[in-house]
Amino acid sequence: MAAFCLALTGARFNDELPPEELARAMLSEMSDEEALAQTFMLGWRDSNGSPSELILEWIKKRRIGAVKVFGWNTNDVKFLAKNIGNFQKLALESGIPLLVATDQEGGLVRHVRGDSSKTPGAMAIGASGFPEDAYRSGYYIGRELALLGINMNFAPSVDLFTNHDSLLIGPRSFGDDPVKAGIFGEAFARGQLAAGIIPTAKHFPGHGDTALDSHGVLPFINVDFETLWKRELIPYRMLAKAGIPAIMSGHIAFPKTKAGREPASLSSYFLNEVLRERIGFKGLIVTDDLAMNGATAGAGSLSQAAKTAILAGNDIIMISQTPSLDAPVWTALVDSMRNDGNFREKTRRAALRVLETKLKYLRGPNAARSVPNPALIETGLPDKEGASFFLDLSARSVTVVGAKEGVIPLPASKAGKVLLVAGNAGETDDQRVQNFFKAGRIAYPGAPRAWWNAMQRGAVLNMARECSVILFYLEKKDDLDMLNAFRGLGKRVIVLSVLSPSNLNQIDWVDAKIAVYNDSWGSLLAGFSVICGTIDAQGKLPFSF
Repeated sequence: MAAFCLALTGARFNDELPPEELARAMLSEMSDEEALAQTFMLGWRDSNGSPSELILEWIKKRRIGAVKVFGWNTNDVKFLAKNIGNFQKLALESGIPLLVATDQEGGLVRHVRGDSSKTPGAMAIGASGFPEDAYRSGYYIGRELALLGINMNFAPSVDLFTNHDSLLIGPRSFGDDPVKAGIFGEAFARGQLAAGIIPTAKHFPGHGDTALDSHGVLPFINVDFETLWKRELIPYRMLAKAGIPAIMSGHIAFPKTKAGREPASLSSYFLNEVLRERIGFKGLIVTDDLAMNGATAGAGSLSQAAKTAILAGNDIIMISQTPSLDAPVWTALVDSMRNDGNFREKTRRAALRVLETKLKYLRGPNAARSVPNPALIETGLPDKEGASFFLDLSARSVTVVGAKEGVIPLPASKAGKVLLVAGNAGETDDQRVQNFFKAGRIAYPGAPRAWWNAMQRGAVLNMARECSVILFYLEKKDDLDMLNAFRGLGKRVIVLSVLSPSNLNQIDWVDAKIAVYNDSWGSLLAGFSVICGTIDAQGKLPFSF
């Protein structure tokens, strides 16, 4: 199929016209293929240190509207910024910049790695209880993204922490209160906008009431619409009223609603009747990754899922991998543009929303740079103001879930010999831990998940018998078996929960239970500081057991 090149003979991106008027003028000059291309958001993988020719061809020849930054592209943030700048230079040959999106929620989900900030995350915000913390989290995260040329973020996640066994959501949630989730979500979004980033609330209509992960399967949530309306949909109702620019549709099914067993992301009922008409959302709807099994399993193929997504009311179809230029996901949709009037109309309407969004948020002094400045990245990542704030937030959010009288504070000078049992929990730098508890007073099993090996498990128990205090990182349910092995040793056992604290409900015999909401060093340091009495615990669990 021959390549095409968009050439705007009249309306131009920087014309001083209202976004809605200019978008209509620009769309009127686009062919159907050019309009279709605006609805595509593609990911890419580096090839020999550089983006593949394929993603460059999609930008230059197809003139796609957006690209998605995944974690596999981001260990070197300067290289990432260089690539984004090159992408935008190619895109700007047509006169229309790309939406460049990523998932930088903070906490557990941090797709831009490298020198970016490690933050406490959404559940820490819920535990602190201050909307200002949500605003500043969104702002500082956004300020870092803007330096890299990223202009759209798939955050905040306003999924409720309804199912405590959820591995997908967990500490990514602000908590189980829908009104608070809406308040924190709106504050986070406003912080992002202040930094020049387009926020995107997710995963509509709510992914929090399932333990399943839609990357692998299509989760079914058996609640009726009235329950959804009064619970999961409250944050979206609040955010739509506040004017959030974009919402991501999730691959979750609600069989007790009119949508039946169809994923909400492919459901006209959820996207049009509920989100557009009943809630009144006027912004951009973006699919979650269509390569996920939760989307393709029912549709039968990626191309069919993409067509159904547009017909259902999505404006951008996001695909994590880069398909070939003549892949069915493109050729089948081009054929539908020619032969299916309904699909053509909805695609051009979607392209109009994409253009309006770009015109509203990618122009003006507050917009993220299209072509990043390497010198600013050198000094701006991690954000220095942000680093101080995120450490404060880590400290404010530490939560004492339970403690026997007189157990904490436990000053490091009086702790005796401490056994740290840490498994794979985040930044377990034992030298820093030793320094905190005074050098020479910490024992450390060393091997990740040491207790999975029977011989090592015995060695850990022998070490415990020689210590005064056992400080145990509880990260997953799998850890409970090893934790319970310390019961009856007559040692003081303090549990530091990292990530989701829901497993703390299953232990009632330990001496103290402390929750932090991320496994970065800042969160661990805050937890240690509460245990040793350096700071007071101020956080409150943002959900009910």
